[in-house]
Parts: sequence; structure tokens; C-alpha cells
Amino acid sequence: MEIKIKGLTKLYHSEGKIIKALDDVNLTIGDNTIFTLLGPSGCGKTTLLRSIVGLENPDIGEISIGDEIVWSKEKNIFIPPEKRGLGMVFQTYAIWPHMNVFDNVGYPLQNQGMPKDEIKQRVAETLKLVQLEGFEHRPATKLSGGQQQRVALARALVAKPKVILFDEPLSNLDAKLREETRKELRTFLTGLGITAIYVTHDRIEALALSDIIAVMRAGKIVEMGSPKKIYFNSDHPFVADFIGRSNLIEGVITQCSNRHATLKTAIGDIIGLNTHHLTVGENAIMCIRPEFIKLTHTNNTKEKNIFKGVMQNLVFIGEAYEGDIKINDTLLTTTIEPTEDIHEGSEIFISFSMEHCFLVKS
Repeated sequence: MEIKIKGLTKLYHSEGKIIKALDDVNLTIGDNTIFTLLGPSGCGKTTLLRSIVGLENPDIGEISIGDEIVWSKEKNIFIPPEKRGLGMVFQTYAIWPHMNVFDNVGYPLQNQGMPKDEIKQRVAETLKLVQLEGFEHRPATKLSGGQQQRVALARALVAKPKVILFDEPLSNLDAKLREETRKELRTFLTGLGITAIYVTHDRIEALALSDIIAVMRAGKIVEMGSPKKIYFNSDHPFVADFIGRSNLIEGVITQCSNRHATLKTAIGDIIGLNTHHLTVGENAIMCIRPEFIKLTHTNNTKEKNIFKGVMQNLVFIGEAYEGDIKINDTLLTTTIEPTEDIHEGSEIFISFSMEHCFLVKS
């Protein structure tokens, strides 16, 4: 089910000030898409989600689900949440502790007055879908965090919604369970074939789960694209830095070709991708991911993007070292193979490919 949002604005009044939680948001979410709203706390992502559900009333704009307008200020339309055909999984799961799994999942159908036999069949089908067969009579308080998350998902799906929405549903799980659950969730949602809207501040969740990511800041959508587009070639320094650790080096463009440009910086000239068609003389920022900075033991002057520096702040994290390389007064963060014989204070050469760094306008 496609969702269209036009000119959505939501204002809050606090201590005599007007705060724009949503600032003229325009957005189309395609049918059968896992769509993630990503951004820092206070950026407006949850307000946007709650507006789609009907738990918030914006001040300006319009929201359509499929061919139906569910909210419009100008047209004075408000379809209540329970009639929008949506399912929602909250951050806290909202599992009722006094109910068993069957009653938790079947509650929305009971509210609709559905016959008991049909409820029993629908709940059984949905529990099988989320791999909780045999848990029908288990008390909710006896479930693990991951199992409670599945119960919340089953309850959101049992009424066969047009769209399912998630408000940071994995944030209460420990790191290992969160990793396992997001893999399961991606597989599950892909096979389900409905539109899903997912809200998170966790970049790993966004990259792992999404077909499309919309990065929000201060009530606006800053950039939207596939996970690979957002990670490898974002349009904005804020997005490049937020979606993953990135070395952002400022400078001035001195040369351009069809695909690449040279940036004059404090550490020297850097050549990178110029997909945004910046021109000579423009101020720009070169974005280089830590994982693409490689150690090299010789200074081969025929290669591009080779620099000499000193290793600082080296930390062993198991699968790699993390460290900072000081070049003049600039620190570049990098990841290093754990087998490398290196220590703080070492003088080293580093290199990175022209294809693995990209320019954005400063």
C-alpha cells in the first residue's frame, strides 16, 4: 500500500517558543517497501510515524494511504487510527502481562467482535508466521525479550493490516539478540509483501533492514535513498557522518575530470569521486570511511592518495584495531587488520582508493 505525505508540518509550543517537529515534509513510500526513518533524537521521525498512524494531529498538510486521504487540514478529514488499516509495534511492545500469548495476539480481533473460531484460526496462522507455534498458552511474563517482540509483531499482523509500522522495536534487546532479530525481521518482512515503516536512530538497523532510508534532521528529510547510496555516496556531510563513521576533510577543489576531482586539503591533495559535479574553486568536503584507509609499507609516488602519519589512540576490539592517524594537525580514524604488528607512535604510510572516497559540498 502506497503512502503519500504532502507538506506535513507539526508545531509544538514550549516556553514561549514555537518548535517545528515536522517542517513541510513531502514523501512517497512505495508499496511493498521496507522504509526506514533514521535520525537523531528529536529529529521528528517518531512524530512523523505517529502522524501516519493517527496518534498525532499535524498543523498543515495531507496524508494518504492508498487512494484514501486519512488526514487533511485543508479538507477537514480525520480518519481515526483504528480505521486506517494499520498495524503498529511499539518500542515497549505493550504486551499485557496478565494475558497469555493467545489472548495478547487475538485481542485486536476480539475488539472487532470476530467469531471465536475465526479468531482461533487467525491467531494460529499468525503465530506460525512468527515462529511461536505452541506458545499459545504461555504467560507473557515468561517470555524472553525476543519472544515478546514476536508477540507484539504477531498482534500487529493478525488483523492483516495494509501497512505495519515499527517505533524502535529492538532498542530494549541486548546487542546479540538485536543482531539476530533484525536478520529475522528483514527476512520476515521481505516475504510478507506489505509496506513497512521503521523508525530508528541505529544506523546498523537502518542499513540491514531497509529498501529505502530517509535521514531526518530538525523536522526535515535531509536525504533519501537505498542503503548503499546513503552509505557510499551520500549528498550531505551530515548524512555521511550520521550513517556511519566517516573522516570529513575540508578543502578547495583544484582540478576536475569526468568522474573525479582533486581537493587541496591540510594533509595534501586528495583525489576522489565527484558524482555531485562540483567545480574548480568550490569549497568541498572529502568523505573517507575508516574501513577504506589501508596501511602501506612503502611510499610509492606513482600511486594516488598516499600519506605519511603517526599512529595514535590504538585500540584492539577483537576483529580489528581501531586507531587515529595524525597527519600534520589532522586525525584520520581507521580500522586495521588484527594481525598487523603496529603500536602507538609508529610512523606509517596510509592509502585509499579514489573510488572509495567521495566529495560533498561544504
